[in-house]
Amino acid sequence: MIELDEAAYSYNSDDLLAGMTLQLAPGSFHFLTGPSGAGKTTFLKLCYMELMPTRGAVRVFGTDVRAMSRDAVALNRRRIGIVHQDCQFLDHLSVAENVALPLAVSGRDPSSEAGNIDELMAWVGLDGRRGARPPELSGGERQRAALARAVVLSPDVILADEPTGNIDWDMAQRLLRLLVELNRMGKTVLVATHDLNLIRAAKAQVAARVLRIRDRRLQSAGADL
Repeated sequence: MIELDEAAYSYNSDDLLAGMTLQLAPGSFHFLTGPSGAGKTTFLKLCYMELMPTRGAVRVFGTDVRAMSRDAVALNRRRIGIVHQDCQFLDHLSVAENVALPLAVSGRDPSSEAGNIDELMAWVGLDGRRGARPPELSGGERQRAALARAVVLSPDVILADEPTGNIDWDMAQRLLRLLVELNRMGKTVLVATHDLNLIRAAKAQVAARVLRIRDRRLQSAGADL
């Protein structure tokens, strides 16, 4: 699905990440951990092609990202669902309309897929909140709406950046169960988090590989958890 081969990313000649080597196989579940500022978000941006590697290679669905045209990057991004930490929404639209936005952006008619939107809202537990505006949602509701938006195009890969960072433990476990369910449906999942308790809870539910960014490099962290 996504492969990094000695990939590095530098800014102003300083390496933020170096020697990143990883294969995200179809149907795999990975956690990416490390302290704040370690480069987790930068790593995810390399995976969904917002940033290009300054050295090494990143291949997405078998193609080197630097060989892709802008149109090819846009098309391949539709196969990657992204849950951002800040989960920004358009406040003048309802939750359901925000969830459906990727359909409109990809040229599909959201009104023709209203049934699928209803099912998706119910799946994340927001069927009773579909008409609410984003400012009316709790933190946990916003994160579940962000997950619904990320998977509305039925992507092959889900990347989540600190998805439980601003919600309580009960809601974090609920969101984790949704991610595990997606993985059991065959989706590849990568979750960046600093919450070791969340990782320990996940390992009781799914065969997850745990990675850590330390000193700008990627290493296995499974034995430490």
